[in-house]
Amino acid sequence: MANYIIINGTLIHATHSQKADIAVSDGKIEAIGKLNPENFAAYDLLDASDKYIFSGGIDPHVHLALPTPAGNSSDDFSSGSRAAIAGGTTSFIDFVTPRRGQSLTEAVRLRKAEAAASKVDYSLHAGISEWNINAPAEIVHCIQKEGITSFKTYLAYRESIGISYAELKTVMEIVGPAGGMVLVHCEDGDIVSGLQRSFLREGSKHASCHAHSHPPVAEIRAVEKVIELSAITGCPVYIVHTSTAGAVNAIHKAKQSGLKVSGETCIQYLMLDDAVYDDSLDNIKVLPYVISPPLRSKKDQEALWKGLSNGTFDTLATDHCPFNLFGQKDLGINDFTKIPNGAGGIEHRLSLLYTYGVLTKKITIHQFVNLTSTRPAEIFGFGNRKGKLQPGFDADIVIWNLDAKGIISAKHHFQNCDSEIYEGIPVQGKAEIVLVNGKIAFRDGMLITEELKGKFISR
Repeated sequence: MANYIIINGTLIHATHSQKADIAVSDGKIEAIGKLNPENFAAYDLLDASDKYIFSGGIDPHVHLALPTPAGNSSDDFSSGSRAAIAGGTTSFIDFVTPRRGQSLTEAVRLRKAEAAASKVDYSLHAGISEWNINAPAEIVHCIQKEGITSFKTYLAYRESIGISYAELKTVMEIVGPAGGMVLVHCEDGDIVSGLQRSFLREGSKHASCHAHSHPPVAEIRAVEKVIELSAITGCPVYIVHTSTAGAVNAIHKAKQSGLKVSGETCIQYLMLDDAVYDDSLDNIKVLPYVISPPLRSKKDQEALWKGLSNGTFDTLATDHCPFNLFGQKDLGINDFTKIPNGAGGIEHRLSLLYTYGVLTKKITIHQFVNLTSTRPAEIFGFGNRKGKLQPGFDADIVIWNLDAKGIISAKHHFQNCDSEIYEGIPVQGKAEIVLVNGKIAFRDGMLITEELKGKFISR
């Protein structure tokens, strides 16, 4: 393994910046400061003049090779991790989603085997797809033996993997005392399924009905109930992919009152709005934007940006879960309930947030690093080795070109998908060189990943 000395760059931390050099050896950050290259003669030199240097991105919410009736999401762990690297993300957390009746322990074993194809380090959230007599012991086993301390629950999708509020409370009563955290997909399943049935009875099957059947009140009501249950049980909760102003307000108030609540939003809710669901649009144009929760109004967008700047949100994720437009999304072209929900984004998260957050002064460059790297590592239990530029930490490092410009397009993206929800959007700022565990994995637009093999991050 080559060792490197990175000189003349500006290091960006979650709290401050510094002009400093970095020495990297054996996959770790060896030293930071004013370093004399002559003392590192055997190291390859990387000149980062006029560049930012920050810790590699950590995406706490992705779904690679997610099984659905339309087939697996189009990025598997190999292609998805390559797209991540190209965008400056060097670790992520995926999910174990057991089938009903399947042992969680077995599902974890199978998912770890599948995730071994990742080119970057990864961790897993364990999904609770149903509550049964074995669940308490399996949760404790995950925490004590599998290195998994976060557990995902769904309040939507009651017919497949969703659970009730009463069952969620029981999950919290087990997970909290065992030292874990509960993640919640906050959409009230009764509201969503009731509206879906109503549209279908009326003969309304257009893709826009997806958004109409997932109204803001479904999210807001669920978020408020989850916060209430967290207060009752004392269990830490992490609310995923927040999309509405009402939910932002609820999370903000919960944090102010001292509750153990963490908030996440995703880059798509900051960049896109519900104009894409215009009923007059051809179905094929709406299909790529069918995600859950759906895109919201510009007013909601404003609230989300404010939530990023004032500390309501701890992380910015992607919920990366792309499906091909042809052969997957279009299977629901005549029935909105059959459209696989999800879109890609792991490749573009950092460039979009930098362009439309940092450069527009909605957030600072330090908040950028905190939201995309430092806080995810801290919240999910590996902040002692990733998410910061410090000696002894994993050498997951991004050298960022502030001036590079481009236009996002499916014609040249790295993710394995035939469409792009950010098609035509210009960006400024991009990863020029990406080191993954001390190895150069991306340089000048080219992936160098043949020798990379990610490892499971035990927590």
